[in-house]
Amino acid sequence: MTIKRNFIRALVAAAAATAACTLVPAFAQAQAQESSLARVQRTHVLRVGAIAGAIPYFAKDPGTGKWEGFGPDFGESLAKSLGAKVEYVETTWGNAVLDLQSNKIDAMFGLAPSPQRAAMVNFADTLFENTYTVVCKKGVPQKSWEQLNTPDTKIVVDIGSSHDQLAQRVLPKAEVTRLENSGAATMQLQAGRADCQVLVILLAEPLLAKRPGLGTMYIPQPVYTAPVSIGLRKDTDPGLQKAVNAWLAQERTNGEVRSVILKNMEKLAGVPASAFPPEIKF
Repeated sequence: MTIKRNFIRALVAAAAATAACTLVPAFAQAQAQESSLARVQRTHVLRVGAIAGAIPYFAKDPGTGKWEGFGPDFGESLAKSLGAKVEYVETTWGNAVLDLQSNKIDAMFGLAPSPQRAAMVNFADTLFENTYTVVCKKGVPQKSWEQLNTPDTKIVVDIGSSHDQLAQRVLPKAEVTRLENSGAATMQLQAGRADCQVLVILLAEPLLAKRPGLGTMYIPQPVYTAPVSIGLRKDTDPGLQKAVNAWLAQERTNGEVRSVILKNMEKLAGVPASAFPPEIKF
């Protein structure tokens, strides 16, 4: 009888152990399959990617740790609409897509959509359009893109950027130098080794606010723009994407997108609203 009881106990223990082993992966799998919106609603936390020193998109106060810029302002507003608070996760432009894929963040403000990125993450509707400009050294006359597209024109861009992509598309005949980042490209312009640097206006205006003697910015015709969006994790459930688009539509209706951009440009980059040409729309 004792042997029988021990045998039964052993069977029960084995069954319990098997059930536990089955439940743990099942629970982990359920957690992994949780949609972004469901996670935000469960935790009441929206994880937003943030990049130190990426003014005017992001700026971190080293003393207080407080984040400022377009991204934090938009992030706080979006989180409020979702009944959540923001948790900032520090990242880089290069790692933001990977952080969305690996479920480290829920939203990345300021990402430019591209076919390569769209294959890896989802994008909300366009947040705003960033207009392409050229910053040219003194003495270089204003020209259209077609007039800049000559072998005698020396253009500088940061390699792999949207500036580089535009130069490849509209300036194939120009002498284009590609450097590792926009700062290095600006140094090339400052040294007189380039005629013009291609930059979106939200980078060109702060640059000239800091270095007014560098040259002159203008918008060549025809006007080209780069859409700026919000990166989201790819989900089978489009709930968060729909919620973000609904929030964005309301922000546009209220004029908040333009207001947030102009406020941060003046506060963080020293660029007043009056510095933007009238044709620039956000």
